[in-house]
Amino acid sequence: MLALRRLICIAISDDDALEPIKRRMPEWDIHFAHDINAASCLLRRPDFHVGIIAVSNFHQEKVSEVAALLNAHCDIQWIGVFPTGICESSEWRELIVDSLVDFHTLPIDFERLAQVVGHSYGMAKLREQTKLLPRFSKDAILIGDGPAMGQLLRHVRKIARVDAPVLISGESGSGKDLAAQALHRYSDRAAKPFVPVNCGAIPASLIQSELFGYERGAFTGAAHSKQGMFESAAGGTLFLDEIADLSLELQTNLLRFLQEKTINRVGSTQSIVIDVRIIAATHANLEEAVRTGKFREDLFYRLNVLNLTVPPLREHPEDVAGLAQYFFTKFTDEKNPRLTGFSRNAIRAMESHPWPGNVRELINRVRRAMIMAEGRLVTVGDLGLEQRVDSRLREALGDIRVTAERHAVLTGLHRAQRNVSQAARDLGVSRMTMYRLMAKHDINV
Repeated sequence: MLALRRLICIAISDDDALEPIKRRMPEWDIHFAHDINAASCLLRRPDFHVGIIAVSNFHQEKVSEVAALLNAHCDIQWIGVFPTGICESSEWRELIVDSLVDFHTLPIDFERLAQVVGHSYGMAKLREQTKLLPRFSKDAILIGDGPAMGQLLRHVRKIARVDAPVLISGESGSGKDLAAQALHRYSDRAAKPFVPVNCGAIPASLIQSELFGYERGAFTGAAHSKQGMFESAAGGTLFLDEIADLSLELQTNLLRFLQEKTINRVGSTQSIVIDVRIIAATHANLEEAVRTGKFREDLFYRLNVLNLTVPPLREHPEDVAGLAQYFFTKFTDEKNPRLTGFSRNAIRAMESHPWPGNVRELINRVRRAMIMAEGRLVTVGDLGLEQRVDSRLREALGDIRVTAERHAVLTGLHRAQRNVSQAARDLGVSRMTMYRLMAKHDINV
C-alpha cells in the first residue's frame, strides 16, 4: 500500500476556508494548523513537500510573521490562498513573488487547487531525486567525501590522538585553519581552548607581548599585567597560522617553549610552565626558508614532528558542490528569501573552475551570489563565473572551426587529385585563398 503524500495547510484566518480540502483531496495526508506557532511545531517533521497557507485578511502586521515562517522552510513548495485585492498591498505582493510557487484568491476553486498541489509535489520530488549536493551539518569542519578529503580526514584522526607538534602546509585559502580545528576537536584537548593566531596579521612590535603576555610596567602603557595567547590556550591548542612570518627572535622563543614547555612574559624573568599543543601552518616552503636563513632549522624540525598537507580545491573538484551547499546553509540568513539552491549550470561551472583562491574564493562567490541572485536558483552569472564559461565555449568552438576547415581543405585536394586550382573552385574560394589555407594548416601537395 502506498503511503499518503503529506500536505500541511496553515489557515491564519477567521473562517475554515481550507476545511473542505479533506473531502476534496482524500489521497493526501493533510495536517492543519491555525496559527504560526502550531505550524512551526508541525514543520519540525522533515517530510512535508507542499504547503498551503490561507490568510483571510491582509493586515500589514501579519506579513512579517508569514514571511519568516515561509523563509525558514523555503524547501517546501508553498501555495497561497488570499482574499481578492491582495495584490494591492506591496508587502503582500513581495511575499507572493519571493516565497510562493502559486497563489489563489477566494472563493477557492478546489479542482484547480488540487492540480496545483499535485504539480508542486511532483516538482518537489523531482528536485529531491535529482539533487546532486550532499548535506553537511552546520558544525562540520572538514567538508568533502572525495578521496583527497577522505585521506586528509583519516590522517587528522590519527594525528589528533598523538600529543605532538603538527605542521600543516597548503596553499592560501585551502583550509589549513579548518584542519587545525579538526585536529583539536578530535584530540583529548577538545574540551579546552583552541586559540588561533595569525602571525602575519599582528604588528611585529606587538606580537611578542601578544603571544607571551607582559608584566605591569614592562613598557609604556602597560598599566597592568596581561596573559598572552600561550597562557590563554593552557590545556588546549595554540594554532600559529603563517608561522613563516615570525621574526627570528620570536622563532627562538618558540623553540625554547617547545624544548622546555615554559615561557617568560615581557618584563619578567620568572618562567611559567604551560601545557599547550602547538599546531603551525604555512603556505610558504619552509625548507627553502631554512636554506636562505629566514627560518631556523632546529625550529623547523621541532615543528615538523607530524605534518599534514591540505590539498588545493582544484585537486578535489568532486567536493565543490558539497562545499557550496554547506556554505549556502551556513550563511542562509544572508540570502535572498526566494533562493532555494544552485542551478545545474552553476554546479557544472563551479566544478570546472580552477579556484585559484581555493575555499576562500568559493565562500566569497557563494555569499555574493546568495545576496545578488534574483531567481529561485543561483546561476552561473550570480557566481561571477560566466566569463570563464564563455571563454571555454569560444575556445571549444574555435578548435572545432579549425578542425573542420583543415578537413575541408584536405578533402577538396583529395577529390581534385591534388590539383589546387580545381580544389579551390570546388570549395568556392580563390586559388590564393586556397594556398593561404594550405599554409595555415601546414598542408603540402
